[in-house]
Amino acid sequence: MGLISGARRLLRIDAWSYLNYKPVYAGDATGMPNRRVFPEAHHTWVPPEDERRLAAYKLLTAYDQNQAAELAEVGGDVHARDRREFGDASMLIDTVMAHVLGREQTITVPGAEHEGDDNADAEAAMAARVQELLRDWSEAEQLPMRLQQAERKAVALGDGVYRLAWDPGKNRPTLRVHDPGFYFPVIGEDADGGDYPTRVHFAWELPEDPKRGLKARIRRITYELDWIRPATGSGVDQAGRAVRAPLPGVLPDGAVEGEEPPPPLTRGDFLNPDNGAIARQYAWNDGPAYVTCYLTDATWNIGDLKGQVDVDSLPLSAATFATRGDGEVLDHLDLLLDFIPVVHLPNTVPPAEEHWGQSSLAKVLQVLDELASSDTDSCRASATTGSPMIGLWGKAATGSGQYEAGPGTVLTLGEGGGMIAVDTSKNLAELRAHVHDLHDRTANVARIPAVALGTMDPSKVPSGYALQLSLGPLDALVSSMRLARDHKYALLLKFVQRLFLAGQHPDWAGVQPQPAKLTFGAYTPTDKQAVLEQVTTGVDKVFSRETAIRMLQDAGFPIEDAAQEIERIESRQFEAAKALADATGSTQAVGDFLGIKNLEPDPTPPPVVLPATPADQAAADAQAAADGTAPDAVTSGNDQQGQNRGNAR
Repeated sequence: MGLISGARRLLRIDAWSYLNYKPVYAGDATGMPNRRVFPEAHHTWVPPEDERRLAAYKLLTAYDQNQAAELAEVGGDVHARDRREFGDASMLIDTVMAHVLGREQTITVPGAEHEGDDNADAEAAMAARVQELLRDWSEAEQLPMRLQQAERKAVALGDGVYRLAWDPGKNRPTLRVHDPGFYFPVIGEDADGGDYPTRVHFAWELPEDPKRGLKARIRRITYELDWIRPATGSGVDQAGRAVRAPLPGVLPDGAVEGEEPPPPLTRGDFLNPDNGAIARQYAWNDGPAYVTCYLTDATWNIGDLKGQVDVDSLPLSAATFATRGDGEVLDHLDLLLDFIPVVHLPNTVPPAEEHWGQSSLAKVLQVLDELASSDTDSCRASATTGSPMIGLWGKAATGSGQYEAGPGTVLTLGEGGGMIAVDTSKNLAELRAHVHDLHDRTANVARIPAVALGTMDPSKVPSGYALQLSLGPLDALVSSMRLARDHKYALLLKFVQRLFLAGQHPDWAGVQPQPAKLTFGAYTPTDKQAVLEQVTTGVDKVFSRETAIRMLQDAGFPIEDAAQEIERIESRQFEAAKALADATGSTQAVGDFLGIKNLEPDPTPPPVVLPATPADQAAADAQAAADGTAPDAVTSGNDQQGQNRGNAR
């Protein structure tokens, strides 16, 4: 039995196997979490395959909140309360999250940067419009704050969850972040864990409230993709519960008596005569679709549940359905969407055929435990160093044997007496050195170098090249984590566009959805002065101004729009404009370079006639005399000679 039990524990390898070394997590032969420590994971409605996941979330949260020792004490470790936890796990989580998100997050739509160019087309204008609308939505919905909330969950627990919904009051899609412990996707045995689930539950228990007369309950919100059904309306059943029921069909004009009425259709739906299915044309699809998303918000009294049921098989006959503010009962309410507005955010790229990510603490938990133990030992050693143990002998030592020593204390020792103090400072120095080693081990395993943690003295960095080499593991870590997020955020922005179209927002009239993405900013420390010198030296020589602006943005300079920044720079390049004018002689080219529109061209100057020199005049007169084409000049000369003779007389 011991061999069998050991084999069963050994075979418990899954996404949370890195916690198997902790007795509080997998203490029994089956490797299941301790029921006393993790009662939430063992609720009757929690599927068995989710028990270890929920327990892992609670344990990781305890590390984040410096409460891992408290959980160990509940699990039976009587000395766990003495452990010291100084926030190393929380610091690691915050550091990883900051590097993954970067200094800023920007919504970009490919092609929007060409809007305003001379050869820009309608696609560039549409991309720029969608980009502006999405950025306005992100500001109104406080997207950076939502990102912080979800990313911290993802980095600490391994998973984060976004949920979108159209809010008629705000007239925009709202974005909410949920704890992954409430998230229960239904993934079939034959389905790939990387595929998008067709049914998603959000479920949690509501405690008993004696003051309000409420029993312990389970609330479950379900999104499900299914075939489009006939239209339904809000009503009540025989028990007085609010439910949805099919609307009565209406016979068309000219129908034969006794003919079955067609099924009632939601506005915009149509019945396909070929297959009898109900189809719907969504604003973002080229062709009709046959599926829609249904929303159900139900609550059960735990005492009313009988038999073996889990979150996916709770009986709807015993449920109480919620009612929306506009009176619609949330019992398979048609959301008029062909997608589930939920985005699961894994912290890492999931393994093949898996759905869940892995916490950034997974690989360093044992090092964190060793670090907490060393910190505890250091605290004890520092106590004996600050208040050393003293040994006395002689007549003064006879008596109770206990003395209190403090500043100004005088001990009178008898003949032959003496004292000695036990020096533990060397032990404290060794423990502190061991703590530093553990910090380095944590940084190496987590792939976060000391320079990224801010614990390295900048004066000790030999060169910028050495700094870049030290950041190599961090670059690989961030690249992998951003890869796991790129598609998820692109999917979220696609859902936002579709919800705006479904809500018929006036600003989105005529808009075609575009492939938008969320771009994360730089995260590595940079030498701004060095980057500025590179840009000043190399711009327009070895790289373009667009590349130079991108380098400045990555270095952290406050440049919001690269195209506008280039226009501002060029509008002040007067020396370059003068050189352009001398080279081309075109006023229009200079105006285009400086961004001056409708510049009047210079008038055509008259030709310049220089006065002739005496030598040139004599040569011209000689040539004219030889050609016989200057009689006026000869006559004028004779008249001048006659006038001179008259003046002489």
